Amino acid sequence: MALVAFMQAQNCSMYVGSWRHPSSMTDFTSAEYYQRIARTLEEGKFDMAFFDDRLAMPDIYGDSHRETVAHGVRAVKLDAATVMMAMAMATTRLGLGATYSTSYYEPYHVARLFSTMDLMTRGRVAWNVVTSLNDSEAANFGKSGHMEHDLRYDRADEFMEVVLGLWDSWQDDALIVDKTNDRFADPDKVHRLDYEGRFFKSRGPLTVPRSQQGHPVILQAGSSGRGLKFAGRWAELVFAVYPSLESGKKQYQALRQAVADDGRDPDLVKMMPEMKIIVAPTESEAKDRRDMVAATAKPIDGLTLLCEVLNVDFSKRPYELPFTDDELAAVSWQSLRDRVVQVSGKKNPSVRDFVEASGRGTLREGPCFVGTPTQVADQMEEWFGCACDGFVLSATSVPGTYEDIVRLVVPELQRRGLFRKEYEHETLRGNLGLARPNARDWRKAA
Repeated sequence: MALVAFMQAQNCSMYVGSWRHPSSMTDFTSAEYYQRIARTLEEGKFDMAFFDDRLAMPDIYGDSHRETVAHGVRAVKLDAATVMMAMAMATTRLGLGATYSTSYYEPYHVARLFSTMDLMTRGRVAWNVVTSLNDSEAANFGKSGHMEHDLRYDRADEFMEVVLGLWDSWQDDALIVDKTNDRFADPDKVHRLDYEGRFFKSRGPLTVPRSQQGHPVILQAGSSGRGLKFAGRWAELVFAVYPSLESGKKQYQALRQAVADDGRDPDLVKMMPEMKIIVAPTESEAKDRRDMVAATAKPIDGLTLLCEVLNVDFSKRPYELPFTDDELAAVSWQSLRDRVVQVSGKKNPSVRDFVEASGRGTLREGPCFVGTPTQVADQMEEWFGCACDGFVLSATSVPGTYEDIVRLVVPELQRRGLFRKEYEHETLRGNLGLARPNARDWRKAA
């Protein structure tokens, strides 16, 4: 199975209460903080650490950032690509991924940035493709509002066409670097793109040659209807959130079908759900740790985070008032909306239903494996293969969660033959078992 650490370049992990945990480190604005985590993950032979990101503080609840700042609800957001490179300098095999939005960046910028990082790490980089979520992000980039859900994905499709086209500018053997005969590169093997679409124009060629793994791995998290279609076309790794094992089995098959529908081999795309793990040498100790973690969550966490991802201000709405069909159609994170409808059993949930059914900001948000190393490994083994190809592990204390997993869970997975004992490849693609794309392959396929 593949193991990925779910990172945040901020004061807390995906679980906001992590910064309040007594054992969590507080030097999150330093390179050393992230490098310590990177060394731990590489010691545990993790495939990758990847950074989720937003382009604004969570400030939709109450139309203010005051609660976010006061309670540390992901108030700090450093640039993930910069932080990632600090981790790269402390490691040699760990894969590293960063989130960059197709809604607020330009394709040429993203293509050059990620291909440069891929060269600097000798082929260890992934790009997490997102379409962004809310009006706060739009305002930070001078826009009056965020684009409608499906239109964002239409733009993202073009964005991908441009980036992949630019990554194909240089053929693998274009560089010659022959000083004696003054032959730096073969101009017949460096190509313009000359792309013109509805949203983007880009001439090319890109100024960065190809890396050891061809180009960065494409990571994507869409699980709505339109997002699933996007993942089926582009993704090599898919990050998912499953409310249960049975739901996960259905989502896993839906993704594989979407990949097949696009003419790709489903076995070459990895699907990995987010998972929290709380492990200890004994079951009672693990439960005590779980109770401590649960106590770090505050009600403001869930309210603020729900408003951020749905692009709706809950503070102005009666707690029990059901959302109308039109209001539900307009929310940003549609897969979260669908999950709340499913869990609550209500076609038109209220604010209360969103808070309770989503579990946002608490340990109830997605599965949490709690127990001894044997018990945790048993649960991971049950999910592996039928619902996923590995796991994206989210921390509840930093760096304690990662240290516990490496010290206690990884050896048990290795003993069962479910996880590597050593890295077998230098590149991220190699360790994930993904094919290396050849230059011009994408253009031929398109």
